[in-house]
Amino acid sequence: MYYDVAIIGGGVVGAMTARELSRYALSVCLLEKENDVAMGASRANSGILHGGYDPEPGTLKAKLNVEGLPLVYEAARELNVPYQNCGSLVCSFGAEGEDAAIDALYARGVQNGLDCLRILSGSEARALEPELSEKVTRALLVPNAGIICPYELTLAATENALHNGATLKRNFEVCAIEAGEKFAVTAASGERIQCGYLVNCAGGYSDKIAALAGDGFFEIQPRAGEYLLLDKAEGRRVTHTIFQVPTAAGKGILVTPTVDGNLLTGPTAVPVAAPDSTETTADGLQTVVALAAKSVPGVNFRQVITSFAGVRSSEKHGDFIIQASERVKNLVHVAAIDSPGLTSCVAIAKMAVNILHTLGAPSERKPDWDGTRADPHAFRKLSDEEKDAYIRLHPAYGRIVCRCETVSEGEILDALRREPRALDLDGVKRRTRSGMGRCQGGFCSPHILGLLAKELGIPMEQVTKSGSGSNLLTGRL
Repeated sequence: MYYDVAIIGGGVVGAMTARELSRYALSVCLLEKENDVAMGASRANSGILHGGYDPEPGTLKAKLNVEGLPLVYEAARELNVPYQNCGSLVCSFGAEGEDAAIDALYARGVQNGLDCLRILSGSEARALEPELSEKVTRALLVPNAGIICPYELTLAATENALHNGATLKRNFEVCAIEAGEKFAVTAASGERIQCGYLVNCAGGYSDKIAALAGDGFFEIQPRAGEYLLLDKAEGRRVTHTIFQVPTAAGKGILVTPTVDGNLLTGPTAVPVAAPDSTETTADGLQTVVALAAKSVPGVNFRQVITSFAGVRSSEKHGDFIIQASERVKNLVHVAAIDSPGLTSCVAIAKMAVNILHTLGAPSERKPDWDGTRADPHAFRKLSDEEKDAYIRLHPAYGRIVCRCETVSEGEILDALRREPRALDLDGVKRRTRSGMGRCQGGFCSPHILGLLAKELGIPMEQVTKSGSGSNLLTGRL
């Protein structure tokens, strides 16, 4: 099969690039090695939309963070993805150099073009956040910052790209790339596609993809971050995202509400051997507890419902790599996208597409392009009377499957039928929140497993938790 443009990597940047390309009279294919999109860093990150005070002035990170923040808010509205412009606080505890660091961050933000920043005293910060530690001496208020669900944004961008004619190929793990007048891209399964232009958005594997294409000039240095997610009983502990003064390793341990009403703490920042090194450790999680409590002492960590880790795709020079290859014709690298990659994703996509146009990719716009997405959570927003009327017509919406998150059978069936449809248990979880509550799927998973088997037309023994090799049942008695 031939496509004008193929994108390797179904994270938020790859998905947004596919969406942006779907505006044009092009055939576009998104290649993802896993069973679903948003399976790497776009599944496991802080979900923070950064204000733009932190990146070094003059870098791509600084430029695209500031440009990208209003663009990602706009995209979220168009795609019916929940977000909150909740603002953030960067806190100093009076240790040597920390107060000066707040001043430096303020100055850096101003240099990056921000005019909304304020430096607060400790008491002013606590007036905004009463749970903040009494040891906080100063804080940088970043009112333009926000929070979003990163994997829902990825799913939404993918859905919109497909709606506008793009193609998604899952379980397409690229193992060979032949470059010439056109590219031939081969998957480990043996499937093969051809394309005129190739975009490398492979996250932690982008250096490997670059090498396969004959342009291995950079090396990804993966860095793992561990998190603790707390029950909704802790969800209103803070209303802003609470940071500490950043270090060379990153923005440090944060305490933040989530758009779904939970409380999230983390991440650590530990170099790891591979992009799939997502194990959590006792030491790492203890670090999260200790440092989160430094900012917000009242956090009740007995309310933790799960832990997880995500891996960031850093590179030694510390900036994004977004450029046309100097060695391989019509190859574009979009690599080393760590923080603030989520905030910058729309701006990154637009930059990548502009590079493709300079290389000769057609730039004729589709007259019927539609950048909106129907709200997948519309049922939840109905009044009780409207829900009753809808259930009379669609009884599946009256059968609650996940009691922790109040998810109905009708919503799960939608997730199994709406493209890109869920193909496994975790795919249903990310689309509906079933299994994300206090019991973590202990009660609803068997019912969902049965729905998956029926909708996919496979025996229950073949249903997986998260793609190949994660079967939930081993046989029948």
